[in-house]
Amino acid sequence: MKSFIERKEDVVRSWYVIDAKDEPLGRVATKAAHILRGKHKVTYTPNIDCGDYVIIINAKKVKLTGNKLDDKMYYNHSMYPGGLRERTAREMREKYPVEMLERAIKGMLPHNRLGRAMGKKLFVYENETHPHAAQKPVQIEIK
Repeated sequence: MKSFIERKEDVVRSWYVIDAKDEPLGRVATKAAHILRGKHKVTYTPNIDCGDYVIIINAKKVKLTGNKLDDKMYYNHSMYPGGLRERTAREMREKYPVEMLERAIKGMLPHNRLGRAMGKKLFVYENETHPHAAQKPVQIEIK
């Protein structure tokens, strides 16, 4: 039996919507990363970007369990002396919910050219509305 290796020209992409309302951040992120990589398909090939498009709505209403709202920190550095900026998860969820979800998901993708290509197929929105209705996305339930 021969092994199957998908070519990038033969990839068929679909669109999926994940509603993050009252769902744990990690569960949403792992589901989205799984679909972006294409691991949900039988034609998964590790060295090809064979994943699908993912739309995440209600990013502002994502849930964090335990004391993570106050204990979890997000760090940025401007590369200048004293340029470290720290934010709590509560502050990120209130002011930058899109960035919070994108960071969680992109951290689960490969850290190379292929991962950056996969990350471009991710669309995160704070509220329920999104401009991708023409693509007829399929609603995905997080189990």
